Amino acid sequence: MEVILLERIARLGQMGQVVRVKDGFARNFLLPRGKALRATAENRTRFETMKGELEARSSALKGEASQVADKLNGKSFVVLRQASESGQLFGSVSPRDIAGILATAGFALSRNQIALNTPIKTIGRHDVSIALHPEIESSIILIVARNDEEAARIERGEDVTQLRQEQTPEEAAVTAAEAYFDPEAAASIEARESTEAPETPAPAGDGN
Repeated sequence: MEVILLERIARLGQMGQVVRVKDGFARNFLLPRGKALRATAENRTRFETMKGELEARSSALKGEASQVADKLNGKSFVVLRQASESGQLFGSVSPRDIAGILATAGFALSRNQIALNTPIKTIGRHDVSIALHPEIESSIILIVARNDEEAARIERGEDVTQLRQEQTPEEAAVTAAEAYFDPEAAASIEARESTEAPETPAPAGDGN
């Protein structure tokens, strides 16, 4: 479908351009959100009458976005989540979660403005881009940690996922077992082996 863009859209085109897009993208996103019109002769004429108003609206929104960017850019936010020792989250941090965190801090943004291709699934420091306006982006720092103390350590630049890198041979064996078997089964095997270990025989006497 060919549409007339009513605002600049990244990787698509500038306001007033006629571009060809997939029908579903036009029907589900561009048209219902007022970002484009079908490229008919009637709408081409309509756009020319709307152009001045659209440019004024875009300029006003750009100014507002610039003010928000000044306050938001580089700001850090802490997210507490449960995670394994290796740093893998038991769940994830999604754009919806981030929008909620920003709303709590006083920044009213939609999840569609959070430029996150895939949800965050590990603890650590994550840079997240925010699309405030078609021409203005900002970036925040998301500190994902298991508790406030760990968040402070991550913010200082520590790699908290490497704290248990050096393991004893026994710990390494259990870790390997857990990677291939059920954790409870691995623990049961380890316990059984410890109880079944043969006792060290006492030194033989001299017979006297």
